[in-house]
Amino acid sequence: MFNPSRLVLARTRRGLTKSDLAARVDLSTRALHGHESGQFIPSPETLDLLGRALRFPVEFFSGPTIEIPIADGVSFRSLEAMTASQRNGALGASAIGVVLSEWIATRFELPAPDLPILRGYEPAAAADAVRAAWGLGERPIKNMIHLLESRGVRVFSLSEEGRELDAFSFWWGGSTPYVFLNTQKSAEHGRFDAAHELGHLVLHRHGGARTKATEHEADRFASAFLMPSGSVIAAAPRLSSVRSLIELKPKWNVSVAALNVRLHALGLTSDWKYRNLCIEISRRGYRTSEPHGSRHESSQVLQKVFQQLRDDGIGKADVARELLIYTDELDSLVFGLVMRRIEGGAAHPTPRPGSANLRRLD
Repeated sequence: MFNPSRLVLARTRRGLTKSDLAARVDLSTRALHGHESGQFIPSPETLDLLGRALRFPVEFFSGPTIEIPIADGVSFRSLEAMTASQRNGALGASAIGVVLSEWIATRFELPAPDLPILRGYEPAAAADAVRAAWGLGERPIKNMIHLLESRGVRVFSLSEEGRELDAFSFWWGGSTPYVFLNTQKSAEHGRFDAAHELGHLVLHRHGGARTKATEHEADRFASAFLMPSGSVIAAAPRLSSVRSLIELKPKWNVSVAALNVRLHALGLTSDWKYRNLCIEISRRGYRTSEPHGSRHESSQVLQKVFQQLRDDGIGKADVARELLIYTDELDSLVFGLVMRRIEGGAAHPTPRPGSANLRRLD
């Protein structure tokens, strides 16, 4: 039976207004509103046109209701740069990501969420508290995605949303944290985005709509979490230069710009030195192209899940069919997070110590 909420989700996922979609399928806006409200049931011919325009199988529109996260509860970073279309498309993608995650959870035992709630903490103090709770000490974090997954955060990709959308996060059902990352950015920026979203999850769980102030708090959290003060102070160069920052940044696997900000926040460089380094970093183009960039991080949970499914003879087409979506929608949720496409390619990476454990449910 036709489920009108699924039509709303599909349109939201493609970032289309009602008038946009109505024009594509030669319907009146009033008629489309009737379909989305459940007042009218579309004919098979109209449903086929809607499916083609929205790039969803016709069967998708007969599935159970899927909730779309509320924008005010989602930590969109680039508030001013985003268009309504990009925001809505991301919300639609996140709704399908939740469906995929819950499908996986019925077949595999995923790590349980284990995030302290630190609302009201000063960001640097919150970063220290999370490190202490997770037994990280002052050690550099080898892989942010593995760390988040090991603590029960569900991590997915945003493959086609554009550079204006860095990353976002939310708590689903009040108990499950989700992070969606733009995996087309540099590895260093991706790590910072992941730490930034962790900041939102622990600092702003019940904080309502995100603001410039909460974004700044999450940035400060990420900086302190990735570059703990003790290790930075111990390793800081006596005379900071762009060259010394390039040499030092691999210790924490951060960007040159992020390291410059951290040194200044800890009082290790003067205002004058900090501003001059900002100018030089921009002049060299290092804000968009990181010097001596590191390898992108991947998801261990998704890699293990799809490897096990492959071993069981279940391919991505089978998964997509069960979710009532096309395979390209499935690919978009894991783009850049697995070392190869869901089917075929080189061997998957060797698991690292301390990473997420995953057990198949019988």
